[in-house]
Amino acid sequence: MTNTAILNKLVIIGVGLIGGSFALALRKAGLVKHIVGIGRSQKNLQCALELDVIDEIATDIQPALHNADLVLLAMPVGQTGHIMAQIAVHLQAKTILTDAGSTKQDVITAACRHIPIQNRHHFVPGHPIAGTEQSGAQAAQADLYRNKHVILTPLPETGMDAIERVKQLWQACGAQVSLMPADEHDRVLAATSHLPHILAFTMMNYLNHSTDQLGNLLHFAGSGLRDFTRIASSSPEMWRDICLANRETLLKQIDAYQNELKSLQELLKNNDGKELEQVFSKARNVRENWIKNRG
Repeated sequence: MTNTAILNKLVIIGVGLIGGSFALALRKAGLVKHIVGIGRSQKNLQCALELDVIDEIATDIQPALHNADLVLLAMPVGQTGHIMAQIAVHLQAKTILTDAGSTKQDVITAACRHIPIQNRHHFVPGHPIAGTEQSGAQAAQADLYRNKHVILTPLPETGMDAIERVKQLWQACGAQVSLMPADEHDRVLAATSHLPHILAFTMMNYLNHSTDQLGNLLHFAGSGLRDFTRIASSSPEMWRDICLANRETLLKQIDAYQNELKSLQELLKNNDGKELEQVFSKARNVRENWIKNRG
């Protein structure tokens, strides 16, 4: 995006895969001069510094936020309220605040509780739908967001200038940006991301509980199980926070999924091969059309 203004100072709170990749992508695009990292792990921050993900490690929030053009919150969503309470009094009038949380209604609630109204004019909630099962600064990659979706869920009071600035920065990372109401975002992601992660974690726990010789069992597992459970290698802390933040919507999705599984169970009980094949065919067609339409 050649018309995107350069950030003189970018502050990232939570320099892991998501925050670190945002930093690297903007650095690669030539859109940031100085990147400050804040986080809980000094070891991770030192790693980020050595890998040129950030230019400076900050230990004090007030000077870190001074003259910041943009602050990205990229820590687990369970920390959002605590971090917002800490930074609220130090945010300057024109500093843009955005986040990368996988849930949005809880983030907006925290912002309305902690962030003054004048700063909420510059608050743009966001969610990059990208990532890997890896975590930490060492997992960051400049091309993580290329051709990936980023959803922005602005508040009614969020200014158009702030929305456009954040949109352009994500586009400079290679992402496709969409705007969506926060409640719709949380419903969509509960079905397409949060539930699949729960299923992957649950499958690995089921296998572990089903035998006292897990090693022997997994020795004969093929690529299907490996692919299905890849996301069970994701951060337990992050997914604990996501599930709790989107708890009510996710519970409804679990109930609906259990109904589907129960229907399948009845087909097996009834030895109904014809209907079972139709169910599998329908699922295959849905997936193949999805993959085709993704290009």
